[in-house]
Amino acid sequence: MGFLFHFGRYVMFLKRVFSRPEKYKILFKQIIKEAESLGVNSLGIVSIISVFMGAVITLQTAYNLDSAFIPKYTIGYAARQSVVLEFSSTIVGLILAGKVGSNIASEIGSMRVTEQIDAIEIMGINSASFLVLPKILGMVLMIPFITVISMGVGVMGGWLSGVLSGEVLSADFIYGARLDFIPFHVIYALIN
Repeated sequence: MGFLFHFGRYVMFLKRVFSRPEKYKILFKQIIKEAESLGVNSLGIVSIISVFMGAVITLQTAYNLDSAFIPKYTIGYAARQSVVLEFSSTIVGLILAGKVGSNIASEIGSMRVTEQIDAIEIMGINSASFLVLPKILGMVLMIPFITVISMGVGVMGGWLSGVLSGEVLSADFIYGARLDFIPFHVIYALIN
């Protein structure tokens, strides 16, 4: 019974969130503000983790290639495929869930404690739509861009670590990273 009660409250909350906003001009400004606050400000941590992700994939692939029959450009190919198809979309999702989720929770929690949400409701404004909808739409707009940036930075981190460690030549890594590139893989990763 408790599950159905809370599920019903959640459905009613979603109905309030996605109801018609008070003013579209204010909604647009809030979306831009939240996209910058939540999306653009997350690029630093996403870039750092992506560099190390690409570096680890490259070095692990290089250290595990023992056969002389496998060309060195396979390292670049494997790094690109791993970063683009799997790791970037997964890691970006995890990073943003943690960072953005805690940011939103602390912001709305402090607004509840200081009774700002009550003041918004007293003014006759739908607080769920005013506070939550711009955050959702801002992140829906930013996540594809952040993921594509993570892909590029991850491959560059792999190239950098492979070249600096001496495991692969720059020309071999770049050749492997460009080998059989299918642009749909980027779209597939964004959908995934």
